[in-house]
Amino acid sequence: MKSQTMKGIAALLVTLGLVGGMSACATPPVAQSDGPVVAFYGDSYTLGTGASDPSRRWSTIICEGRGWAEFNPSVNGLGFVNNRPSVGDGDLLSQIIERGPQIVIVTMGLNDNFSYEFAASEIEEQISADFERLSDGLPEARIIAVEPFWYTDERPRSVEVIAGWVADAASEIDADYIAGASRWLEGRPGLMSQDGLHPDDDGYAELAERMDAELEELGL
Repeated sequence: MKSQTMKGIAALLVTLGLVGGMSACATPPVAQSDGPVVAFYGDSYTLGTGASDPSRRWSTIICEGRGWAEFNPSVNGLGFVNNRPSVGDGDLLSQIIERGPQIVIVTMGLNDNFSYEFAASEIEEQISADFERLSDGLPEARIIAVEPFWYTDERPRSVEVIAGWVADAASEIDADYIAGASRWLEGRPGLMSQDGLHPDDDGYAELAERMDAELEELGL
């Protein structure tokens, strides 16, 4: 029954844009700031889908509050494996490494839950490969991995498994890890947008507040 439920959810998400979706048509500019360049490697929850304006997404709130220059090429539906037509030259990691940020915040993994039943090994391998690539390409950058976000109170086992793989991969390259993010909106349907899949402005404000506190704990 759970398998059928997840397949139904996956089909719905493809229709509504959480796991399908737009790709990066052009490299987004770095927001103007004298502070460090901070790159975000993420999906729709970091792109800001569901917000009334990009300025209301959590990444932009964080950067504006800290005087950081934001570089956010995140893509709807992107996962370590999901909705990823190519790996290597031209992908989001290439864009991030080319930009040369001082800080990279990785918020990936939500969408990979919808491929977990048939691609678990590939997901685990790609998570490690992506973190190694970031470490090799940006040896001076501070890399922060965030437990993958989640959007419903129902949680398939894969949520914890994929989060564990992200934590392990972060540890392998001595990156920081922020735990608990998959539960930051749990039990709070009033913080979701009309599509029921993405946060609204208040939801993104909540994510920004929680993320800000975690970053302070890391000394940032």
